[in-house]
Amino acid sequence: MVQASVRDLRYHFPKIERALKEGEEIQITKRKKVVARLVPERPAPPVQFPDYMARLKRTFGDKVLKVSGAQLIREERDGRA
Repeated sequence: MVQASVRDLRYHFPKIERALKEGEEIQITKRKKVVARLVPERPAPPVQFPDYMARLKRTFGDKVLKVSGAQLIREERDGRA
């Protein structure tokens, strides 16, 4: 764990930033007392979307509708429902 004073942050930030990029945790001190802690950011896990097609297949199986959903909506809008 690396220690850096508030003054070091102000005047030597590139050095501290480099340590953060290397995964170091940095304690920030003021008058030799730790006042804060800087930790490197963890990369966000990749976003995974649910498998909608598998969910539909589980719910409805191989069932095929005689009329499409678009056709049903069109008929409902035209007042033929």
